[in-house]
Formats: sequence, structure tokens, C-alpha cells
Amino acid sequence: MSPVQLETLLNQWLEPELFKDYCPNGLQLDADRPIHKVITGVTANQALIERAIEEKADAVLVHHGWFWKGESPTLTGLKGRRARALFQHGISLLAYHLPLDAHAELGNNAGLARAMGWNRTGPLEPLAKRSVGDLGELVSPISAADLRDQLSNTLAQDVLMIEGQGEIRRIAWCTGAAQSYFQRAIDSGVDAFVTGEISEPMVHLARESGVHYFAAGHHATERFGVMSLAQALVGEGLDAKFMDVPSPV
Repeated sequence: MSPVQLETLLNQWLEPELFKDYCPNGLQLDADRPIHKVITGVTANQALIERAIEEKADAVLVHHGWFWKGESPTLTGLKGRRARALFQHGISLLAYHLPLDAHAELGNNAGLARAMGWNRTGPLEPLAKRSVGDLGELVSPISAADLRDQLSNTLAQDVLMIEGQGEIRRIAWCTGAAQSYFQRAIDSGVDAFVTGEISEPMVHLARESGVHYFAAGHHATERFGVMSLAQALVGEGLDAKFMDVPSPV
């Protein structure tokens, strides 16, 4: 299929038109050659691009692409070097940010819940067309330390925990850098909030609210979506696979 045809297929799955995002979703660089092999990854960095070149891929599909709001729009410096490498090797770039977080089956939040065995009970954003966070319940109450250990083992990542109060039964989660959703989670009546990162004010909010906070890694919590997309594209007849470029953040 062509790059535009691949974008059309992904748009049908992920519905980016439903989101007000911080970057363009879809085809970000069109190398204008047929796509047979796709490499998926979390971030369109130089290391992933070099892996895609080694694999002789025709497209790179990521969660974190380029052209974020507030950054320079020019293809210079490191971004210029990345773009040249893709163009020179005929590799297109596609990226899906919030639509890939929120998708009920292919998304990062859905993948984290499956991996952890959490039962989703509703959206963290009940008024949104597509919530970027979820609410759920554990099969049985556990301690904060046990949940931290489960997350660490599942994600192969050291998890930072700010301890609240009591056992955990009701839970909210939003992968990536979702610190700003913590108050929303608290207002939803949960016992714990799981995301990728933490900022300084969240420490005090957790301690004073009694809601446990888990920073389980931005990269680690957002591998699920691109892994699911690789599997889905194989089902469409493409040669697709996920390649990890680990990040401690």
C-alpha cells in the first residue's frame, strides 16, 4: 500500500479527528514509495530510525512523532538529520499521539490494563468523546507496595511510588506524562493513580489526599499501543514489528 493508504487505514482505526492534540496525527513524512515493511516504536528518535534503516523498512510508525506545539517548525539540527535519514532511505514516518493513548483495544491505556489484569469500569474523562484515561477496579484489594511490585515486574521498570493511605481497590490510569489528570482521578474517588511521570506538586497532592501515586515510566507505559499496531498491521498483510529503544524516563 502507499503511505497515504496506510494513513487512511490507521485513521479509520484511531479516529484522530476526535482529538485536540499537541501534534499532527497521521503521515508526517511521505517518502513516496510503496509500504511493505513497517517498524513501530515509541519515539521517532535517531536510534529507531537507524534500526529501521538496518531492517530495510518502508515506514516508521510511532507514538511520539515530530512537530510538537511550541517547538521550532524548521527541519534543522537533530530533526533535520532525522528527516534526511528517512528521505535518503525512502522511509515514511507516521505518528499517532492521543488517539493511540485512548483507543479501547489498540491503545496504551488498554494495553496497560490487559497486562496488569485491571477491569475497566469507565472513563476518567466522562464528558470527552474519547477519554485519554480510564477508571477501574482490581480483582481484590492489595497494598500499595504490592501494586508497585506488580507494575515493576510487568513493565521491567523501576516504579516511583508516593504512598497515600490504605489498600487499593479502585484505580485510575493514564499512560505517559499525565500528571495533570491526578486531581481528576482524586475527584473520581479512586485509591490510586498510575501514570508515566511525576512532577513536584503531585508529591504533596498524593500525601495530602491519601491517594497513592505511581510513576511507572513514560516510555514503559506507552509501548503497548505501537506493539498492538504492529500486530494489527500484520493482520492486514504487512510485515510489521515493534522495536524497542529503551528509555529510563
